[in-house]
Amino acid sequence: MDAADALLDAVRAWRTEPVRDPKVEALALAVTANLPVLLWGEPGIGKSATLRQLADSLGTPLETVIASVHEPSDFAGLPIVGDDPATTGVPMAPPDWAVRVAHRGGGLVFFDELSSAPPAVQAALLRVVLERHVGSLELPAATRIVAAANPPASAADGWHLSPPLANRFVHLQWTHDAAVVARGLAGTWPAVEVPTVDTARSSTAIAKARGTVAGFLTARPGLAHHLPTDAESRGGAWPSPRTWEMVLRLLAVHHCANASADALAMAICGAIGDGPGLEFTTYLSELDLPDPERVLANPDAFVLPDRGDRQLACLTAVVSAVQGNTTRTRWEAAWVVLAQAVKAGVPDVAARAAMDLAAIRDTDWPVPATVDAFVDVLRLSGRLA
Repeated sequence: MDAADALLDAVRAWRTEPVRDPKVEALALAVTANLPVLLWGEPGIGKSATLRQLADSLGTPLETVIASVHEPSDFAGLPIVGDDPATTGVPMAPPDWAVRVAHRGGGLVFFDELSSAPPAVQAALLRVVLERHVGSLELPAATRIVAAANPPASAADGWHLSPPLANRFVHLQWTHDAAVVARGLAGTWPAVEVPTVDTARSSTAIAKARGTVAGFLTARPGLAHHLPTDAESRGGAWPSPRTWEMVLRLLAVHHCANASADALAMAICGAIGDGPGLEFTTYLSELDLPDPERVLANPDAFVLPDRGDRQLACLTAVVSAVQGNTTRTRWEAAWVVLAQAVKAGVPDVAARAAMDLAAIRDTDWPVPATVDAFVDVLRLSGRLA
């Protein structure tokens, strides 16, 4: 048996090589953004193996939990009655897997067979997935969550995901490539690479992401929340304020890490659905927002775009950049930018940004002359006495 085991160890010895795969890059992008990800795919196509590689790339342990064989109490916690429950309450004791993750300071938690979990278990998972709470235990902030599911038709006792649980995930369709499988079984599998975030870009990345999402939803307010009518679609990706916040985080990480456009598009569609995702990524490719830091450095040279949604996106990005790094010089430069919008004949677009900008004023700073165009709206909003 020892010889057989040694032989099998040799068979399982693989090497990896960098290969561009948009779905794997989308997974790595969403995990870097600390968003829960759900991999949909048929049994046996490598979802679990990819997760093991991802954990190795992150340098973190992988904790696998088979959701379908657990009870609701394994996620909501078991009540433990103490000596004086009327005084101390009844804490909900977490299961062993959550305690291990907490002791390690985080890790990658993999919930497998999610579509085979009954509704009661799915309900117990709601707070775990979104808030990282298991019973009375709060998992460390560094905890990443990925789940896998088979389509209901191929899952053992498969269920559609409940809309509240589905809306907490970035959904990625997992497929296999026969050429990749052949090369992998020959000894070489694709490597899973995690994007490297450049913190020096954070302020600009967040500002651009906020401006982009705000501009799009101003132009398409009907997509801020759209719950599908059929059960199957409700168990997938669809737009809501929660999933738009996911898009915001994906964009910010993308701008800081230079993830590929294909991976970003796949992750965005996985958060808000194919239709809204395609519309948003088309908008994103055509938007071409200026760097808000460059605008603040030379506000007199700023030229407002022609389209209303692009105008709001630009102004929102500028104000967000000031919010991220507030100084008197930057604050006054932003007022010059807003004044340019008034001169361009769109004071209504600038008024919304003006209220946000007025709210971050230090009381010791004098009111610049460029605020004059917004005096009435600021007084009505209570931002200016």
